[in-house]
Amino acid sequence: MIKVLFADDHEMVRIGVSSYLSAQPDIEVMAEADDGGDAVKLALELKPDIILMDLVMKKMDGIEATRNIISQWPEARIIIVTSFLDDEKVYPALEAGATSYMLKTSKAKDIAEAIRATYQGQSILEPEVTGKIMSKMRQKPEIHRHDHLTEREMEVLMLMTKGKTNQEIADELFIALKTVKVHVSNILSKLEVHDRTQAVIYAFNQELFK
Repeated sequence: MIKVLFADDHEMVRIGVSSYLSAQPDIEVMAEADDGGDAVKLALELKPDIILMDLVMKKMDGIEATRNIISQWPEARIIIVTSFLDDEKVYPALEAGATSYMLKTSKAKDIAEAIRATYQGQSILEPEVTGKIMSKMRQKPEIHRHDHLTEREMEVLMLMTKGKTNQEIADELFIALKTVKVHVSNILSKLEVHDRTQAVIYAFNQELFK
């Protein structure tokens, strides 16, 4: 079972989405929170597989909550589920460490699929979100950190941009899963990013794999 923590200050949203997710044979909504502060506390106590995080909540917003969780638990996988596509929301949320970004206009089944994909190590971004990220990234000074990547690390990064999991990368390159994990770790370190999502964003921004 994929254990999920759902943080949203709208009770009806929580009820609707949680009801659908709980009906899935492989997903369990283990806890809910109506504030970012409570989400941080529950995340660190329960260590869920996936955290669904709203952005705008009364006491602590989703960006601050995400930043707090990641700072204390870097392995956390957080999916932003929000109505906001504002530049001041999208980019900071991903920069804070969110793995995926979904809109509340998405169907419940799409959110369930995003949970499964994120659990498998993929990053799910709405097309509108990707466009805003690319626009924001292009405003930053161009830095060629990928020059430090080895040929094999570039191959792994290319497969990451295609949404491949570590196991799929291992199978395609005929290398051990443990070796893939080492390559991914080296890629994140050399690109100076926190997670796979930011590595993929960097690759797209630099147009590494046309």
